[in-house]
Amino acid sequence: MNRKQSIMHKTLLYPFVIGCLLIPCCFGFAYGQSTPQPNIIFILTDDQRWDALGFAGNQVIQTPEMDQLARQGVYFRNAFVTTPICAASRASILTGLQERTHGYTFGQGPIDTAYMNVSYPVLMKGSGYYTGFFGKFGVEYHEKEALFDESEFYERNNQYQDKRGYFYKTIRGDTVHLTRYTGQKALDFISHAPAGQPFCLSLSFNAPHAHDPAEEQYFWQAEVDSLYRDQPIAAPPLAEDRYFEAQPDYVKQGFNRTRWYWRFDTPEKYQHSVKGYYRMISGIDLEIGKIRKLLEEKGLAQNTVIILMGDNGYFLGERQLAGKWLMYENSLRVPLILYDPRHPNPRTVEDLVLNIDIPPTLFALAGLALPDAWQGISLADYPTGKDPAKEREFFLCEHLWNHEQIPPSEGIRSKQWKYFRYRHDQAHEELYDLEKDPGEVHNLAHEPAFRTVLKTLRLQCDQTIKALSPSRQTKK
Repeated sequence: MNRKQSIMHKTLLYPFVIGCLLIPCCFGFAYGQSTPQPNIIFILTDDQRWDALGFAGNQVIQTPEMDQLARQGVYFRNAFVTTPICAASRASILTGLQERTHGYTFGQGPIDTAYMNVSYPVLMKGSGYYTGFFGKFGVEYHEKEALFDESEFYERNNQYQDKRGYFYKTIRGDTVHLTRYTGQKALDFISHAPAGQPFCLSLSFNAPHAHDPAEEQYFWQAEVDSLYRDQPIAAPPLAEDRYFEAQPDYVKQGFNRTRWYWRFDTPEKYQHSVKGYYRMISGIDLEIGKIRKLLEEKGLAQNTVIILMGDNGYFLGERQLAGKWLMYENSLRVPLILYDPRHPNPRTVEDLVLNIDIPPTLFALAGLALPDAWQGISLADYPTGKDPAKEREFFLCEHLWNHEQIPPSEGIRSKQWKYFRYRHDQAHEELYDLEKDPGEVHNLAHEPAFRTVLKTLRLQCDQTIKALSPSRQTKK
């Protein structure tokens, strides 16, 4: 079986590999390695879209530390989440499985233990890594404290309808922003991690997620308050009425529109919200700088791999919408950077890479054998000049939460094409040629010239769903 066949085989034959979920996995240290296992820091941001990054070409946002990681490491231009919502995406990041398999999203109860048993925290800790987690876990699981050697789980405090939603944690008696608090927890963890034992630290920032109960929505640290103050933000693309009116009624009347009213429906709100969103990302950037400085001071920098990713994308007023959830690039596409100082080979990669690739990547970096159950591909060899995901031709994008205000949807995203439909209205289909129409403006689903493409992608979507669905386990 060649490389292309191998990847497509893994994509379409999930039921075969998921049979391994309830079987103990074989993994262990690669004791024969000539170099020590690296420390790993995995940084996850909340609602950071792919272009909210200077290195991605954004001429407004200031992210010098993230940009430096991208310049020094591997920047993945086409990184995506398989489900554009925090709960399901984070479950996929933990387990290496798509939502169709792990079945977790909001309102479903705790994630099944069968899937958490093959999550990267369980297996990294069991392999001998010293593990830590600080910030937003985002997945309901009753035994999450046991997943890590050190942990603290916290999110925005929705009891407060003002800035206290982000300002309620303290450091030495002073109330600080959750971003600063998470950064300090990282510094403390690195400072006292056991010598001679590799660590895997997961940092899950709550920023730049809006604080939904608050009128002002966005809150940031004082250190970034002056950023963008005198810089007007250009209006979003596709902001004209016709792009909103092209949406089906259940989108026009759903949360994507409701939250647009909260954040973007007037010029004043739009300027405040986008600048606030950028400031919160710049706040995370400051903490990354402090972390990298400490790694240098402790002599750990040359053996510490840093991965940065967003948990889902985000609408900033495009199509007169806000939030995520939909199958457009705005909400599917995220930043992803892999910086491995052991292999200084900076490059920008065009291959399709996914959130489910994170666990295989962590394991491969650690020199551990990958469980067969995982559905992603290890990206660990990109810094060495290889292209392990080059032959990935498509992925299933899906949002399965049955919520009255968020229509569930599913589709296929390939290198050239995007096809999607709404699960409760499959007569409404959208098809885009992303090479000619990256903004997803011209829906080709009803044009006779593209009937064959539509049928092919529809069948591909059906077959992939069918392959995933029987693999669903229900053992708790």
